[in-house]
Amino acid sequence: MTGPTNRPPRRSALLRTTTVVGAAVPLCLAGWFGWQAVSHDAPAGATAATGTAVASAAPGAAPPSTAAAPSTTATPAPGGTPSAATPPTTPPAAPPATPSDAPTPGTAASTALTGRTILLDPGHNPGNSSHTAEINRQVDIGNARKECDTTGTETDAGYTEADYTLDVSRRARAILTARGATVAFTQDGDRPWGPCIDERARAAADAHADVALSVHADGAPASGSGFHVIMPAKVVAGKADNSAIVEPSHRLGLLLRERFHAATGEPFADYIAENGLDTRSDLGGLNLSTVPKVFIECGNMRNPADAKRMTDPQWRQKAAEGIADALTAYLTSRG
Repeated sequence: MTGPTNRPPRRSALLRTTTVVGAAVPLCLAGWFGWQAVSHDAPAGATAATGTAVASAAPGAAPPSTAAAPSTTATPAPGGTPSAATPPTTPPAAPPATPSDAPTPGTAASTALTGRTILLDPGHNPGNSSHTAEINRQVDIGNARKECDTTGTETDAGYTEADYTLDVSRRARAILTARGATVAFTQDGDRPWGPCIDERARAAADAHADVALSVHADGAPASGSGFHVIMPAKVVAGKADNSAIVEPSHRLGLLLRERFHAATGEPFADYIAENGLDTRSDLGGLNLSTVPKVFIECGNMRNPADAKRMTDPQWRQKAAEGIADALTAYLTSRG
């Protein structure tokens, strides 16, 4: 609250206005004119400078605060009587600037993930379809051999899974970075194809990540809808031994199912029998990982309702928030 303003006595202000009036006018008449000018036109508490008439205040104008109001000098009219001054124009207030480092809506405190490293794995690659020979090469996933990578699926209108996964992963990265995390990608649209699934699995360890998450969209029959989370089954075979990550990956999977559903409103997949959870031993990205990791199939791109949501940028932002919230909850709860 602003304290009382120390205003000079009204009479001293009136005496100073008398110099405006012509010398031929008697002093008492000049005083009367000055009293009229001050009592009817000047804002309460205004002080007139010597030789300067006080400008009329706009109706309803608030008294000045700590900043000085613009001064206006009246032009004397013929006969020595000052004419009314044009009220000062107050420029419209500019809208407040948005800080360039303002956190993304939905983010937690900017220090929540300081010191944590997260690997995001955007599924597939927009260039895979032009490099079929490279992505069809077989690689060892421990308990089997599988293709290096695939092209992924797409909506009926041609919006590809590879474009979707990159967009959502980039949005999630922005949120997680605002929370203090270091975020690494397996690919950022910066390579012509791939990487292969075994390289994707190694990427988290190479980045010294605390956790990894692979972002996908499904290509199930059009009658099915909803999202699901894929968690690793224990695989100890050949070059694969993921036994150390199975339990923490399942904890992450439960958090991801909860937070993604809360953020997007997307139902659990009705074509997966485990209430939005699936446990698999045939995915190289999970078999070969030495860092807790899960996959999320964010929806079924072959289903018209899911496809409509997934092509909406606002929905994809919600999907990214759900992913970021799950990773944040996992990392901040495990110490």
